[in-house]
Amino acid sequence: MRATFLLLLMALLASLASAQPVSFGLIGDMPYSRWERQQLPGLLADMDREDLAFIIHDGDIKGGGSVCSDSVLRDILKVFQASKTPLIYVPGDNEWTDCHRASNGGYDPLERLQKLRKLFFAGDNALGQRPLRLERQSQDAAFASYRENVRWEAGGALFVGLNLPGSENNFHGTTRRGGPVPEFIARSAANRVWLAQAFERARTKQLAGILIVIQANPGFEAANQGRAQPGYAAFLTQLREQTQAFARPVVLVHGDSHWQRIDQPLRDPVTQAVIGNFTRVETYGYPFFGWVKASVDATDPQVFRFSPQPWRAAAAQP
Repeated sequence: MRATFLLLLMALLASLASAQPVSFGLIGDMPYSRWERQQLPGLLADMDREDLAFIIHDGDIKGGGSVCSDSVLRDILKVFQASKTPLIYVPGDNEWTDCHRASNGGYDPLERLQKLRKLFFAGDNALGQRPLRLERQSQDAAFASYRENVRWEAGGALFVGLNLPGSENNFHGTTRRGGPVPEFIARSAANRVWLAQAFERARTKQLAGILIVIQANPGFEAANQGRAQPGYAAFLTQLREQTQAFARPVVLVHGDSHWQRIDQPLRDPVTQAVIGNFTRVETYGYPFFGWVKASVDATDPQVFRFSPQPWRAAAAQP
């Protein structure tokens, strides 16, 4: 009886802790240039001083025309690990799907993805000096490869990370024609399960909202006109259907197109009405440098709030 009581008490305390309002930071598409690589530690140090619960990097940790070498990956990993704030990272196209390019070193993209998993997603904690426990999809034996797909709770909301990068989500593989390739099919199936489980958990636990992080801009505008890209069509359909059924705030954070914005681009395919409980947040991207300060508060009807923080007036770099 005493053991049962203690377990219930611990569960209650954990629930109360996760419901406390928290602030967090959003970054992505950095560093792209030598200047950005030089500035990145300073940006993270500034974020450390903001008393954030965690930082999320939504992918592209190098420029699209630079080499995908182990040394480049390890260099960024070292910067992330130096963060005093827990840092969650989801992979982008520049560090795996595009690495077959000659300018990137002619790597096998699938080998680069395995290297990312080994370096950045080895443990069950976020990167950085302060631990933050994450739940990884790889804890399910059926999806043992997908260590980069994560979720955690904070502020009474659920946070979800998915490996869904640019360059058509690797739909065509290295040929950029035909498709879908086997890697895309398998990863899309894993993503579909992970996203469905996330919404089911949020409903079951009556969480106040969901924030989903991917790297790719999935092309809302084209999809609204009936021209969804094949690499993102199924994801957008699932996202729309789940968001409408959830009826509480849903946020999608992404990078990729380098246009910092906060808007509501998800529409009903029949009426074209804006789906009001959905918000898209795109992070800064080259040649603009900065971060988005965010908060989650289950007692706030809006649940999530966002405030762009340009770095040194987001000046263009050489």
